[in-house]
Amino acid sequence: MATYVVGDVQGCLDPLKCVLEAVAFDPARDVLWSVGDLVNRGPKCLKTLRFFYELRDSAVVVLGNHDLHLLAVAAGVRQPSRSDTLDAILEAPDREVLLNWLLYRPLIHHQYGHTLVHAGIPPQWTLDQAIGYAREVEAVLRSPQCAQFLAAMYGNEPALWSDDLEGMTRLRVITNYLTRMRYCTKKGLLDLQSKGAKPTPGAPFVGDKKVSAWFSHPGRKTRDERILFGHWASLQGLTDTPNAIGLDTGCVWGGALSLYALESGTWTRCECRNGRPR
Repeated sequence: MATYVVGDVQGCLDPLKCVLEAVAFDPARDVLWSVGDLVNRGPKCLKTLRFFYELRDSAVVVLGNHDLHLLAVAAGVRQPSRSDTLDAILEAPDREVLLNWLLYRPLIHHQYGHTLVHAGIPPQWTLDQAIGYAREVEAVLRSPQCAQFLAAMYGNEPALWSDDLEGMTRLRVITNYLTRMRYCTKKGLLDLQSKGAKPTPGAPFVGDKKVSAWFSHPGRKTRDERILFGHWASLQGLTDTPNAIGLDTGCVWGGALSLYALESGTWTRCECRNGRPR
């Protein structure tokens, strides 16, 4: 048995099949973990979602921001963006089966000494805290308040966690940390504007506080945890710590799709163009 972890697929099904074939992935024996963002922007979102649904007994998927966006659009609480490629899912005869399965994916998965999360864990949270906060969001997603949460989750404020936060505001901050974060201060104040490998020129501060990649803060409480994350294509998987393993290498943007073998630490990559193998 082997456990493989794949970066942001975003509807790029052919590159996914390419890397799985390269390692002779066998769902009867092996398990595939995904850092989320199964869909959106790529050419085969419906087929990708069906692929993971059919693989569900041999797959672990955490929710990414694009997956949550799909759920919000499907619930009718958010208008599609111009760059969305979600229509085939929304019009599919099996959409409710697929979306209900997606709705029950976690925000964090911890197993074998590794933690799987879409964006990261802020410096001020321990792993146990992050898992606990993730469960709060998951519980609401699976409750009658789901549509209310999906409508309220958009927005960059508040930009800093507080134990006093309540209701949808609290859930929005948790969701932003786990599915959208790239840069923050050492205390977790978020910069959700910068998306490159370096902070946006002229905006390396939030207020008067310097921001850095969430995983680069030496005092972060999860510095000894092995964290597998996606969401940040411009990094090309490069981090400054061996305990933060970046999986998003920008397949949908003409980069590559990366597959990481958990047990051996080896990589397999498929170079991509237009969401397909080059």
